[in-house]
Amino acid sequence: MFAVVRTGGKQYRVAAGDKIVVEKIDGEAGASITLGDVLLAGEGSELKSVSGLTVAAEIVAQAKGEKVIVFKKRRRHNYRRKNGHRQNHTILKIVAIGAEEKKAKKAAEPKADAAPATETKAAPKKAAAKKTAE
Repeated sequence: MFAVVRTGGKQYRVAAGDKIVVEKIDGEAGASITLGDVLLAGEGSELKSVSGLTVAAEIVAQAKGEKVIVFKKRRRHNYRRKNGHRQNHTILKIVAIGAEEKKAKKAAEPKADAAPATETKAAPKKAAAKKTAE
């Protein structure tokens, strides 16, 4: 199974066991993260639904990229500036592509539904108390 995920403003096609280099993500080496922004998923030539689909990954290392030289020059003005830049990267290993987040959301939904129900029950009691006071 493969998936196309978006992270750091770029899109990556991943499968279980792949290693990818992405923009810097906070975390220590060995930490597990979840990439939730899945754009496309499929198996072979068949596409699958991406609703609730997540990609589990493990941080392999935090590293720096190749040095990029930035050189500025203005002719006939004796103006030269040379700078270097190394971008921070995170190396990820894709562990699994699956719908793990659905289970967590289903467990959280009943709690969220219960709180508004008690608020609506409390509102008529307040109205009844106001009527008796008048």
